[in-house]
Amino acid sequence: MILQALNRYYDHLVEDGKLERPGWQPIKVSFALQIDDEGTLKRIIRLGNEEERGKKKVWVPLVENLPAQEKRSVGIVSNFLCDNATYILGMDSKGKPDRAVKCFQACRELHERLLNDVDSPSARAVIRFFQRWDPSAIQSQDTLKPFWDELSAGGNLIFDYQNRFIHHDPQIQEAWDRHYGASEDKETMRCLVTGQQAPVAVLHPNIKGIAGGQSTGTALVSFNAPAFESYGHSGEQGRNAPVSEKAAFAYTTALNYMTSHPSHHLRLSDTTIVFWAEHGEDSYADCFSCMMGDDSRLSDDDLLLMLKHLAAGRKAEFDGFTLEADEHFYVLGLAPNAARLSVRFFLQDSFGDFADHLLEHHERLRIVKPAFDQRASLSFWYLLNETVNQKSRDKTPSPLLSGSLIRAVLMNQPYPQSLISQVEIRIRAEREITRGRAAIIKAFLLKAAETGNINAQQKEALTVDLNEQTTYQPYLLGRLFAILEGLQQRANPSINTTIRDRYFNSACATPAIVFPQLIKLSQAHLKKLDGGQAAYYNRQLGQIMEKFQASYPARLSLYDQGIFQLGYYHQTQARYAKKEEKENE
Repeated sequence: MILQALNRYYDHLVEDGKLERPGWQPIKVSFALQIDDEGTLKRIIRLGNEEERGKKKVWVPLVENLPAQEKRSVGIVSNFLCDNATYILGMDSKGKPDRAVKCFQACRELHERLLNDVDSPSARAVIRFFQRWDPSAIQSQDTLKPFWDELSAGGNLIFDYQNRFIHHDPQIQEAWDRHYGASEDKETMRCLVTGQQAPVAVLHPNIKGIAGGQSTGTALVSFNAPAFESYGHSGEQGRNAPVSEKAAFAYTTALNYMTSHPSHHLRLSDTTIVFWAEHGEDSYADCFSCMMGDDSRLSDDDLLLMLKHLAAGRKAEFDGFTLEADEHFYVLGLAPNAARLSVRFFLQDSFGDFADHLLEHHERLRIVKPAFDQRASLSFWYLLNETVNQKSRDKTPSPLLSGSLIRAVLMNQPYPQSLISQVEIRIRAEREITRGRAAIIKAFLLKAAETGNINAQQKEALTVDLNEQTTYQPYLLGRLFAILEGLQQRANPSINTTIRDRYFNSACATPAIVFPQLIKLSQAHLKKLDGGQAAYYNRQLGQIMEKFQASYPARLSLYDQGIFQLGYYHQTQARYAKKEEKENE
């Protein structure tokens, strides 16, 4: 399913001229070897440009569409028209001169085999270069000396003939296309992706640009140990699940295209998320990136308005393009796993349904916010950061939680239990309820209400701002604690340690033990206030306590602890709001 969707996307990219035809791929090249008619190396040209990366300037190689490269493990396999100095020049940079000579010979044989019948001056120049070049005399080549260290580091080399890259020669391109599409001497099997009989890809090309993956690329499909192979197919690698060379090239090229374009992927913890529309239109991916909070081209209000249009099945305008709600859309989460990639999730739905699920998610998160917080919505990154100790050295959210959260939101499923568990751990450790943590608690419990995991009275407390009508006791206890804290701070303005620091966790978990002591302590605080202030706090305490219909509960469940914390957050924000109103009068 994944490979088939990627193959269809590749076909659309080729049709739109965004990718080269099969057998070609973008490759970074560092140098061009300029040769003449006789194949003599005249000079070496450095390719690329200097770019600023932070405070440093670095040299960035040129990217050219070149013949697809072979996947090498330990064997000697040469690439066509583009390879490192070991293959093209026979340069020994690893203390293995015999192997360097064999690499050069393999490279020479490949180019002679493919170019012997090509009637082109540039093809003849390349053949003569390999016939004239002597790896054993490489140390005496003055042309190489200024670039020796850089060539030894392993950058790719290409050929230049008469100030034109040789791989641009149409006749040479045709020769490569014939070679790449030939099936002679290649084993053919039924491709699991296309259903056609075709040469099978024993080794699949690598995927590059995956966060945490290998710099040379990581395989999505591979069989490199007996544990991964089917019975009777030991050592057959890709033949265990036959995918044609063309299909393997197509799906990997499509993935590499998305991981190299910022608007087609985003990163969350260790997961790289790629996304694309069925018909290949980039505007859908650009819009989805904005929906996920990874692009600031839309304001929060414009984004929510567009989500409402798409969720209702209507068309929406984005960056001059009309988005259709029924366009089929894919979201794929990939994470590194040793030498391979693991699929965290693969989601597919209409673009409108994804928008609808995101809109419902944002609505569940909506909660009163502090005056300094101007954000209309909370991104996935912000929510996940609320589960992490910001004082720790490693602030990376749990990879499993990240994937589970994305999947739950986009498929409109219950939030992962670990989300609220991690938030509760942070609240207990820091005794602080931020907007993000309160929003997570509210959203989690509202979603739980849809599946009947909480009752109607609990749901009644899950409001955007202060709910003064509910009589649900855990919510009232949270409000009461916030008032008692405000009373203590008013009576002792210079206090460093409040009741929140000492009693919040126990008041939240075992109210019957803590609240009688807190109420007794509040009487001492009231005596320190003047008549007006004391009357104000007495009235607030009385308004809440008269709603209690039972004694303090001995303990609260995890969900009721969350409702306690919501009550505390709502009452605290209401207190701050009244303070700001007085200051503005």
